[in-house]
Amino acid sequence: MDFNKIIERVKAILLTPKTEWPVIAGESTTVADLYKHYIAIVAALPALAGFIKGSFIGYGAFGVTYRTSIGAGLTGAIVGYAFSLALAYVMMLIIDALAPTFSAQKNQVQALKTVAYSWTASWIAGIGVIVPWLGWLIGIAGGIYAIYLLYLGLPNTMKCPPEKAPGYTALSIVIAVVLSWICGLVLAGIIGTGAIMGGGLNGLHGAGTDSVTIDKDSALGKAEAWGKKMEAASKQMEAAQKSGDTDAQSKAMGAMMGAALGGGDKVEALAPDVLKPFVPETLAGLKRTDISVERNGAMGMQVSTANATYSDDSGHTLRLEVTDTGSAKGLMGLAGWAAVQNDRETDHGYEKTYKQDGRLVHEQWDSNSKDGEYGIVLGDRFAVKVSGNADSMDQLKAAVAGLNLAGLEALKNQGVVKNG
Repeated sequence: MDFNKIIERVKAILLTPKTEWPVIAGESTTVADLYKHYIAIVAALPALAGFIKGSFIGYGAFGVTYRTSIGAGLTGAIVGYAFSLALAYVMMLIIDALAPTFSAQKNQVQALKTVAYSWTASWIAGIGVIVPWLGWLIGIAGGIYAIYLLYLGLPNTMKCPPEKAPGYTALSIVIAVVLSWICGLVLAGIIGTGAIMGGGLNGLHGAGTDSVTIDKDSALGKAEAWGKKMEAASKQMEAAQKSGDTDAQSKAMGAMMGAALGGGDKVEALAPDVLKPFVPETLAGLKRTDISVERNGAMGMQVSTANATYSDDSGHTLRLEVTDTGSAKGLMGLAGWAAVQNDRETDHGYEKTYKQDGRLVHEQWDSNSKDGEYGIVLGDRFAVKVSGNADSMDQLKAAVAGLNLAGLEALKNQGVVKNG
């Protein structure tokens, strides 16, 4: 197994899809080889990440961390992995069968290439489940970018006319969503968990496949613009490779990765001393008892975080988390463009995600334990969350509202170096 080749392909399809798809279309391979040398490896990543998250890190809710047993975690990972492999094969058959409808050429190997390499974005983003709270945003962003990759790939692999690619993409994704939903129901019955699937087709308009256009302000339109910027950013890497300078190649790779995750721009996360003032000494009448602020980075990617605990003598405790996603702000932006919403209620609480005044908001509350969390995303870059015990959700909302949100949001372009 040539893992370096897999890594190079993942990098190429994510960063330079427009030039990589023609290469993929021209490669000679078989269905078996695609599974053995690529799909079986990359599709295993989200399953492995889910197992680590569920059985070792755990899922937090209402102040309680829940972990599945090792046995149940392995069962879920194995079954979920098997479903993803089977779903890829079914989608190969469907994309191949739909080809004549969109004036494309039937070819099962090319159809499987289309599935495998467009889904790469979703599979890679699936690793984000390990990241607390923000992990699902990364997953949604990966799904949106996978749609864009599919849209770019169909004209190359299936030889469909470019003007019919949006309709081909839309119908394929609708079918994939339905099949994934069915698989999710089956998987939930096995491991006792559910799955939430978000949208991403908003932005495809037109009554027929010949008149479909892409709204530049939609998720797909934003993804297309992002892809163009990433392709431009990769030219620096190409120049470095031609130079033969190893140090230059390393720096260029870091710069390109940072630009890709930053939505086409290179982003330097806020320095700790800039982020710290947004963590006040008191919060909702409680005194700050500890604080930590740090900026971490690797390969050109940076993220800054500030965490603080507030408490009083009566045992009331609140936790404040302020995160500058920095180099990953592009993923946050895609998640916001996806207009993700969910609303779940139980007999003693609720959880919901929605958009308010252009901001992504997340609420979670347990009326029995009087514990919850309220989070908000500012400027498609900063995530602010207050969690802990309170009399009501209104108190948590008030705590967040009492922060200098406008001041933080005003810094959304600080450290951003535009590319293109």
